[in-house]
Amino acid sequence: MESSLTLAFMFVSLILLMLTGAALAFVLGAIAFISTMLLWGPSALIVAVLNTFETMTSESLMAIPLYVLMASVLQKSAIIDALYDAMEIWFSRINGGLAVGTIIICTILAAMTGVVGAAVAAMGILALPSMLKRGYYPPLALGAICAGGTLGILIPPSIVTIVYAITAQVSIGKMFAAGIVPGVILAGSYSLYILIRTRLNPSLAPIPEAGEPVLLKVKLTSLKSLILPALVIMGVLGSIYTGIATPTEAAAVGVLGALLSSLITGRLSRVMLSEAAHDTLRVTAMILWITIGARAFISVFVATGGADSILDFVQNLEASRWIILAAMVGILVFLGLFLDEIGIILLCVPVFMPIIKVLEFDPIWFGVLFMITAQMAYITPPFGYTLFYLKAVLPEGISIRQVYRGVIPFFLIQVVVLLLFVLFPGVVTWLPNAMTMGKP
Repeated sequence: MESSLTLAFMFVSLILLMLTGAALAFVLGAIAFISTMLLWGPSALIVAVLNTFETMTSESLMAIPLYVLMASVLQKSAIIDALYDAMEIWFSRINGGLAVGTIIICTILAAMTGVVGAAVAAMGILALPSMLKRGYYPPLALGAICAGGTLGILIPPSIVTIVYAITAQVSIGKMFAAGIVPGVILAGSYSLYILIRTRLNPSLAPIPEAGEPVLLKVKLTSLKSLILPALVIMGVLGSIYTGIATPTEAAAVGVLGALLSSLITGRLSRVMLSEAAHDTLRVTAMILWITIGARAFISVFVATGGADSILDFVQNLEASRWIILAAMVGILVFLGLFLDEIGIILLCVPVFMPIIKVLEFDPIWFGVLFMITAQMAYITPPFGYTLFYLKAVLPEGISIRQVYRGVIPFFLIQVVVLLLFVLFPGVVTWLPNAMTMGKP
């Protein structure tokens, strides 16, 4: 079979099989297997075996199960409950204060765990009933939780960032550093939007009737709930940015910090550790199966000349490099409607990265743009993951339609911030360029 026909077969098969709802890992693996057999025969399958072995022995991939385990232990350690109690004390007397406090807690959780589901599920259980009880406009409350939860994709230590860095062959440490400022800007933009909108229309987030004023001593005492999260964050990110540990080694520091935090809060138990280990196994296996399938798919794609054909096509275009960049971002946003972010990274980054280098864009900067498009995918119907996480904990009387309505303003904020980083790339790159990183 001609190479061009094989490429057409691969991508048509990918689209058709994905529409059936089959798992991405097995779709990619099956297409790669069939294409290899058609082109080179059974003996060529040894390449897939070698690729799998190389993937499974990657030191950088060791960070994934460690960060997932850290996130799972922290989620079960009652730290989130204490943070929410403190947030209520500090922000309940401000229009939109609970929604802003939810964004702040999601930012802290992102820096602690790097896992979206933990923040969205926790805030859906803790913050949403409280906001609705106080008369908050449901779409505003729902949108704040969904958007805040996606910060775990960008703010380190992010599992998605690790997968991108490994696939793009860039420094995990620099990618972590690059996500800090954009993540804070996004969180600030969400909060600013909430404050402005509720100031213009106070009925969207009414202040509760005056009761007993909260003493300053009580407010300051509530801040002790920040101690454990701060120690975990400093342990993980501090060890990376000071050069004491690599990102993989820092993941082990994070697991130790999570276990100590759980011990201090009295939640450390054999049952909790068993549940955390099960969650870690499930998530890690999913990521690694997708990685294996994607590596096999991309290997066939490269071997048949697909990557070279695309690169030659781009080099021969007379269009501006910014138009090509816009087209790639558009493809990422579109794929986000149907695929998860890990699958998009493993499919697109090997194809896009040579183009990024030819166009002389910074791969670290492009990685942050990639993470923001992943955030957009997480809150975009019909398959946005945060929509499903939140749907599972919605109280009676709140429909998924209200969730869709609530995420629209936050999606537009993400678009604006994405354009800001395109126009001013230095906002993204100055911190990783200024820091001394340990080896990834």
